[in-house]
Amino acid sequence: MATTYMTADGLQKLKDELQFLEGTERPRVIAAIAEARDKGDLSENAEYDAAKEEQGHLESKIAMLKAKIMDARIIDESTIKTDEVQILTKVRVKNLRNNQEKTYQLVTEGEADIMSGKIAVTTPIAKGLMGKKVGEIAEVNVPAGTMKFEILEISI
Repeated sequence: MATTYMTADGLQKLKDELQFLEGTERPRVIAAIAEARDKGDLSENAEYDAAKEEQGHLESKIAMLKAKIMDARIIDESTIKTDEVQILTKVRVKNLRNNQEKTYQLVTEGEADIMSGKIAVTTPIAKGLMGKKVGEIAEVNVPAGTMKFEILEISI
């Protein structure tokens, strides 16, 4: 797995999710397997099969989270500058096609949440905004064509 750069908050969210999966979900799935096993013939027991499948998915997710946590590198937020768009900065842009303004925060993939304006640095929009300064125009290639954004403000 590749190194994942994230904030301390992002790492804590991963640790909290791992703790929930290991401490709450794993015991629940184990209990479901035991209950289904007690119902008799396992060869025709759909509840048992479903519980075992859920256990497989859960263990896979736990392993993935552990690997992400092990490979995580914390970004020191105090070193972030606002002279150009970079990871963890908030950027207010104006879409030059429809004159709508939006604010995005560029974050790691694990922290992305489009509903709260957080976009992953690996997205086409974020890639197009990276390195731009206030007043510059970012041309972003998206599946629907090329979008142009004017950089209005960069903050933390």
